[in-house]
Parts: sequence; structure tokens; C-alpha cells
Amino acid sequence: MLMIKAIIRPEKADEVMAELMLAGFPSISKMDLLGRGKQKGIQVGTNYYNQISKKMLMIVIKDEEKDDVISIIMRTARTGEQGSFGDGKIFVLPVMEAFTISNGKNLL
Repeated sequence: MLMIKAIIRPEKADEVMAELMLAGFPSISKMDLLGRGKQKGIQVGTNYYNQISKKMLMIVIKDEEKDDVISIIMRTARTGEQGSFGDGKIFVLPVMEAFTISNGKNLL
């Protein structure tokens, strides 16, 4: 199993989640976060913000579903035809173990 963490623009989160749901991936976690990437913040007028609001989506999937999920996130989270600076990042991590709390069963 794999965990995909996608850090995306806040205004894209609901659209990405809806597309994942339509494709058969309903189980997802969404978190608010602040951070910055290569842009090192943003200046608006005289105000400088060194942390920018983002959303992180986390989803655990089967290995063979990786390409489909990444494709959906890339297509839906990208702004404009070519994408824009600050559209986000996708991280893929191995899941060593997963347990259901209510019954204690190992999902792997």
C-alpha cells in the first residue's frame, strides 16, 4: 500500500476530492496547513507573507492505483493549461502497516 500526500492550493481541494470520489477513491483526509515552497512566501503591496495557506490531502491506496490517483490530482489541482508556480507537490510514501481501530485488524 501507498500513502499519497498532496499539498495543493486551498481553492482546488474540494474539486480534487470530488474527482477522486467519482473515480472510486472516497477515503481521504484533508488538512489546513501553512508553508512555503521555492517561492519563499509572497508580497502583497507592502505586506510580506512568508507562509502561504495550503491544503494537504492524504489518501492510502493499493500500489497499482498510484498512477490513476496521481493523474487525477495533477489534472485537477493544476491551474491553467500549463500550471502555475505554487500549484503544489505530491509525495508518495510506502505504508508499512495499517490498522482499523474499531476491530484491531491489520489492513495489509
